[in-house]
Amino acid sequence: MPSLYAYRAQWFSNIRADLLAGLVVALALIPEAIAFSIIAGVDPKIGLYASFSIAVLIAFVGGRPGMISAATAATAVLMVTLVRDHGLQYLLAATVLAGLLQIGAGLLKLGQVMRFVSRSVMTGFVNALAILIFMAQLPELIGVPWLTYVMVAAGLAIIYLFPYLTRAVPSPLVCIVVLTTIAIVFGLDVRTVGDMGELPSTLPVFLIPDIPLTLETLLIILPYSAAVAVVGLLESLMTAQIVDDLTDTTSNRDQECIGQGIANTATGFIGGMAGCAMIGQSIINVKSGGRGRLSTFAAGVLLLFMILVLGDLVSRIPMPALVAIMIMVSIGTFSWSSVKNLRDHPRSSSIVMLATVICVVFTHNLAIGVLVGVLLSGIFFAWKIAQLFRVSSTLSTDGRHRTYVVEGQLFFASAEDFMAAFDFKETLEKVTIDVSRAHIWDISSVGALDMAVLKFRRDGADVEIVGMNEASETLVDRLAVHDKPGGLDKLMAH
Repeated sequence: MPSLYAYRAQWFSNIRADLLAGLVVALALIPEAIAFSIIAGVDPKIGLYASFSIAVLIAFVGGRPGMISAATAATAVLMVTLVRDHGLQYLLAATVLAGLLQIGAGLLKLGQVMRFVSRSVMTGFVNALAILIFMAQLPELIGVPWLTYVMVAAGLAIIYLFPYLTRAVPSPLVCIVVLTTIAIVFGLDVRTVGDMGELPSTLPVFLIPDIPLTLETLLIILPYSAAVAVVGLLESLMTAQIVDDLTDTTSNRDQECIGQGIANTATGFIGGMAGCAMIGQSIINVKSGGRGRLSTFAAGVLLLFMILVLGDLVSRIPMPALVAIMIMVSIGTFSWSSVKNLRDHPRSSSIVMLATVICVVFTHNLAIGVLVGVLLSGIFFAWKIAQLFRVSSTLSTDGRHRTYVVEGQLFFASAEDFMAAFDFKETLEKVTIDVSRAHIWDISSVGALDMAVLKFRRDGADVEIVGMNEASETLVDRLAVHDKPGGLDKLMAH
């Protein structure tokens, strides 16, 4: 956690903008929370309670100020089968367990694995989310009255043009107020928030999931909880990185893991579903001026206030106003420069980015897309490093002693080139393998070195390995068999 002074600054250094941004986010959260509840197959209040609880708690214990966390589609889709087969109580139990797993991940400092996610994967992740956010608005734009398109266009005009008049009030908030007023005054027949589902009228209460505490129950919910924990942390950490870039600040990844876990665990005990960070809402928050923890807290509190106290008014907000905001988010989220850079960037980077986008869009599963991107990044990286490997040799004047000089990284991808560089048919008395310019990394490279040494020795040559650095020597001493009795037999046995 940051120092007390820094923590206070994260709360109170941007009060006015944080409160206004939180209001905008709260309004946009309502239809999304209802929609995500419907996806999971539960009552709308489950998603609304979850969004309130997660936003408020993460404001206190999260590691990324200004980031919005709530019920999300990414976690909702993972719970569909569980709810259908076992019911709501198992969903709540799975939410609690997912939170505990996330706390464990934070304590084990697994947030640091984000360093292995390349910039190409991040760009693909962002672009895919932008596409998914836009696609999620299509049901509100297909088969609707022509007036809907007029209002969406008007909303976009307000969002993009109002900042030229003043930035004192977030333009998305102006969009909601203006379009809602017009719809109510003129009695326009457009879809409203109230059409998405009934809003709750009571505060959430503490409850313990009504499930049998048995091993069988654990085995039922564990796969769902593990999937939710992984996907939730993945989306949260990647969203945190995006907010870091937008605000030129840093976040505490391990604290964010713990914070997400605490929020989900507590939410399961008040009748809410699991959630995580929301890139769309986080960008709305940042673009509306939100920077501190107060914006996230305000979003959660105002969400609950609006559905309980102002429910009748909130239910009359026209969906075109919120669709316009989400279209703005999708346009602002998409990295348009990445399209232009497809021709200029290395081909491998472009392939990774496109593969991530395609996998996320077609599967609607962020974890699968990011996993594919990370795997491709690793493969391309290994291939590039393998290309920097070479072996040269010189023969003594008497033709009896050849010295092989190995340069580069010797690992599984370069082991084959290493073996191909040796001429085992050449009749020699002595062979020197100079690895002073190389590093030996893994079992494959140690095995290749064993095989080379033993093949030369089998043909009667005296083999000497020179120049090995300390790290390579430690690995070779532990794993190599070429200096052990029956080395060739042991090697061939594998």
